[in-house]
Amino acid sequence: MIRAALATLMLITPAAAQDRVVVIGGGLAEIVYALGQDHRLVGRDTTASFPPAVNDLPDVGYMRALSPEGLLQLDPDLILASEGAGPLETIQIMQAADVPFVQITEAPSVDAVMERVEMVAQHLHAQDAGAALVADLRAAFATLAHQTAQVTVPQRAMFVLSAQGGRINAAGRDTGASAMIELAGAVNAFDDFAGYRLLTDESIAAAAPDVIVMMDRDGDHALSDAEIASHPALGLTPAAQNGQIIRMNGIYLLGFGPRTAQAAHDLHKAIYPSLAHQGG
Repeated sequence: MIRAALATLMLITPAAAQDRVVVIGGGLAEIVYALGQDHRLVGRDTTASFPPAVNDLPDVGYMRALSPEGLLQLDPDLILASEGAGPLETIQIMQAADVPFVQITEAPSVDAVMERVEMVAQHLHAQDAGAALVADLRAAFATLAHQTAQVTVPQRAMFVLSAQGGRINAAGRDTGASAMIELAGAVNAFDDFAGYRLLTDESIAAAAPDVIVMMDRDGDHALSDAEIASHPALGLTPAAQNGQIIRMNGIYLLGFGPRTAQAAHDLHKAIYPSLAHQGG
């Protein structure tokens, strides 16, 4: 099903290897580097920040607010973009300029990670490197599954996307955050709704998460321990009272690129430190 969806997303299939590639999406950028094809890159979007060398490339702006001028000035012969990149007008201008604008699924799943690697490798004509990377990833996910199988009582985890004016925006099901929580061997404390939602204090108290997970960036995307403790709802959760607050780099945790298995492993160790001490 994912492969069929990808077929509809690919707007143009390149006939030959491209030497001037712009990558849109942090996870895709990581894949290009993992394939050893970074020498072809001439630009990236703001979400691409790993490995550090990618930051030396020209920044064409946020993936959902791309300008034709910013892309065309780099004279690309291929644009690899996560699904949802745009706007549509920019994509259409790229097509009119005969620049392949390839959109690749950003679905947050193990299978989608493999598909992304395969599709990027195909468009860069690096299929052998792609097959080797997929094999390594499958082995890493198999190891992760063995580790999470040791969990007998899954912890209830809450992912906080942001906190503005005291209102908590949290992840429900069908989100990258929820998928990572499950990969780590826990359950999403807010699986009764899809997407991200502003929560009431009552719903937070009722969910009673054992663990709070958030990105480690400054600003609205992170809360200090003191802010969590003083929050009228978060402060009463088992997570806050037991000090089970986990912060991770956003692109590492939610990028769904080559580091996904390791990120889920690190999250698993943070949620279940006793299992980690036992070698899990």
